[in-house]
Amino acid sequence: MLNSIHIKNYALIEEVNLQFNNGFTVITGETGAGKSILLGALGLILGKRADISSIGNPDEKCVIEAHFDLTRYNLEPLFNSEDLDYEPQTIIRREILASGKSRAFVNDTPVTLNQLSALGMNLVDIHSQHQTMEVTDVDFQFQVLDAFAENGKNLFEYKNVYTSYRKKESELKKLIKQKTDAQKEEEYKSFLLEELLAANLKPGEQEQLESAHDTLNNVEQITEGLAAAYQTLSREEVGVNEMLLTAKIRLSKLSGFSPKLQALSDRLEAVTIELDDISESINDLAADTEGDPTELARLESRLKLFFDLQKKHQVASVEELIGIRDTLDEEVQSLTNLDQNITKLEREIAQSKIELEKLAFIITGKRRNTIDPLTEKLQEILSNLGMPNARFEVSLSDSTSFLENGKDILSFLFTANKGMRAQELKKAASGGELSRIMLAVKSVLSDYTQLPTLIFDEIDTGVSGEIALKMGHIMKVMGNRMQLISITHLPQIAGQGGHHFKVFKEDKQQKTTTGIRVLDQDQRIAELAEMLGGKASSDAAFDHARQLLN
Repeated sequence: MLNSIHIKNYALIEEVNLQFNNGFTVITGETGAGKSILLGALGLILGKRADISSIGNPDEKCVIEAHFDLTRYNLEPLFNSEDLDYEPQTIIRREILASGKSRAFVNDTPVTLNQLSALGMNLVDIHSQHQTMEVTDVDFQFQVLDAFAENGKNLFEYKNVYTSYRKKESELKKLIKQKTDAQKEEEYKSFLLEELLAANLKPGEQEQLESAHDTLNNVEQITEGLAAAYQTLSREEVGVNEMLLTAKIRLSKLSGFSPKLQALSDRLEAVTIELDDISESINDLAADTEGDPTELARLESRLKLFFDLQKKHQVASVEELIGIRDTLDEEVQSLTNLDQNITKLEREIAQSKIELEKLAFIITGKRRNTIDPLTEKLQEILSNLGMPNARFEVSLSDSTSFLENGKDILSFLFTANKGMRAQELKKAASGGELSRIMLAVKSVLSDYTQLPTLIFDEIDTGVSGEIALKMGHIMKVMGNRMQLISITHLPQIAGQGGHHFKVFKEDKQQKTTTGIRVLDQDQRIAELAEMLGGKASSDAAFDHARQLLN
């Protein structure tokens, strides 16, 4: 429950500290006094986006801090799921800086607005005037019916299976499309793959073939050059080897005269040995080099195959062709894998359908068993609210497909008059009737849902007199089960509250501010008398006010 709220520098509120109690609390005040400001401040605590215009004094930051007692509510799992530190006495604070930046804290830990919003939904339910229309929304109607039927656990299991089921269906559609697309290209891709496999491609082969081709294609020039080089090195008397030998002999004779000459002699000896080896290698290569037209033709054919394939696939190397070959192999192979995956998913989807059917059957059964007691309870409350002829019907029919919350199509039907056919709520109920219906629904829900605090923002719109008195009584009873706060203009409802706040405006030093104060018994009588008879209230208005408080 909400224990307290501190508001500083928010709109027309300079600073207020409010302590809240359990049970039924009412908030009254003249139109325009600032009741909506209080709700706006509370909305910031619950995760709504901040607006710099809400800062009263632009030179100071706006601070709103609320204290909640969560000891009786199982909210620790929610805190854990949102990665928040759980405290039985939880403090939420919002700060709006003059720069426009906003900060939020839960138990002094910075949080995001998403985290704050997720937490706020489970702390306070603010029912504003326009939210009365929610009762005509099918999703809300399902919430009511399922809360009354205590379907929470079954729905949790169903939604888990349903989420997995829809995900698998989506995956199956993708795989089937992939298969369709793959089948269209399978023949062509298989042809390309066969062509590349037949080529027996090997990394580095192209470079080797090009080198061998260059050798064979220029064999005459190579042999002539090798022969000339060999003659230059080995020809008698004038060959390089003969002249180097002569120099080596002469230098060898001098080597004993100094270490430097010895070193030069050794170097020349090494050169002589190397040059002899080169001469022999040239001679051997010349002997081995000969023209082979057959081999040359083979090389040219092989290289032509490479070049044709590279041109076809728009690449520049055998290695890239090998990459394409491997990719095609995977794609062609994946078609087989697709069939296997499709078959597997179809089996899993079929199993999910069986599980969903079982869970949906249980959910539907509990819903149907709940319809009569729910409608009876709603009609009883509506009768007490001045609608004795109200008839509530719940239409539940089977859906041909699985929905997010089962296999049911739901509609709340209503008529306020005898002899009239029940119709959908949005067609059959007026604004005042919808207010009473929503109150009846909330009253029923308060027995079955776990909500620390419920705030009604003028849910009594469109009603008056005895009906308003009965609405107030229902709220008072609801307050015995939960913390209920009602913002109201009706004295009949205000008189039912166990605690009473008044919102007012006052002028301070040429500035209008909004204040909020707790009313004692005498102040409550005066406030109710003013609500009944205006500022110049008569003795009769005061007597009536006292009766409302008794």
